[in-house]
Amino acid sequence: MTGHVLAGRGRVSDGRGRAVGGPGRVVADLDGSPAWHIRAGSTGEGRETVRVTPQHAGWEFSALRVVELPPRARYECATEEFEVVVLPLAGSCTVEAVAGRAELAGGAELAGGAELAGGAELAGGAELAGRAELAGRLSVFAALSDCAYVPRDSELSLTSEAGGRFALASARARRALPFRHVRSADIAVELRGTGACSRQVNNFAMPGILDADRLLACEVLTPSGNWSSYPPHKHDEDRPGECALEEIYYFEVAAGPAGPGIAYQRVYGTPQRPADILAEVRTGDVVMIPHGWHGPSMAAPGYDLYYLNVMAGPGRREWLARDDPAHSWVRSTWPDQPVDPRLPMTGRRTNP
Repeated sequence: MTGHVLAGRGRVSDGRGRAVGGPGRVVADLDGSPAWHIRAGSTGEGRETVRVTPQHAGWEFSALRVVELPPRARYECATEEFEVVVLPLAGSCTVEAVAGRAELAGGAELAGGAELAGGAELAGGAELAGRAELAGRLSVFAALSDCAYVPRDSELSLTSEAGGRFALASARARRALPFRHVRSADIAVELRGTGACSRQVNNFAMPGILDADRLLACEVLTPSGNWSSYPPHKHDEDRPGECALEEIYYFEVAAGPAGPGIAYQRVYGTPQRPADILAEVRTGDVVMIPHGWHGPSMAAPGYDLYYLNVMAGPGRREWLARDDPAHSWVRSTWPDQPVDPRLPMTGRRTNP
């Protein structure tokens, strides 16, 4: 199978204070540091409209691609050392994967040094294969979507009869776990916050829903005028109540009667690791969070907001975040307010 791989290199300047390149392009400020806000279309090539790898971001684990396919088109890539969840953003697709060969049974090493998970046995170098027909959805604002988990050291292909847009949320993995199809009915829909902090979280690739090696992923829907990712929080240290996770935000914003919508994302640092970002984001934009407090994600009045969170880190696979102490008091106001009646926007609430 021919196609792409999940890593690459190359950089040239676009003349606007950022660096871009060809396949595997790097987006950075001209001082060499990664640009945390990536505009739609500035990193992709060919079928890929978004491509963020650890090399792009200057970190170790988290990655994301967004692929747009015309009708009856096919996209192929090698997952290499990355586990991948294929999530339809718009449209349906067929996901097929052929895993790397194993030379020994029961605890043998797969290509790249990955361990064969669960004590499974492979006979005589046979290949593990997986296939899922993903029903998908019309848009991220229309419905929940099913998704497919593809293990590391696989050859992955996507085909779509009607075309569509598909996210490949990825993390560098140690183990090769089985291919899985996660049905939309099995996804936990959580409503967080109340009042103007109300939002919906679809936990499609979180512990308890999907077994993965490092990858954590969810999607958040914020009604127009509300704030999410609030109070601001961080997860860049391993300590009680917090774990180190690299995070990618991929945004889609509902359009209004006059055209595309807008939203805003705030990121700020600590005295030890400063950062200061207030990004106006539109559909297809990405904000990378290597460290620091992040939030709020602000849905402008008139425009519902969606974002996909992709996270991974070196430690245990868990999401532990610490609120900024200056703003954590906001949580104490939530019991006195109702959840925004516009929620849930998709699916059915599963948390109490």
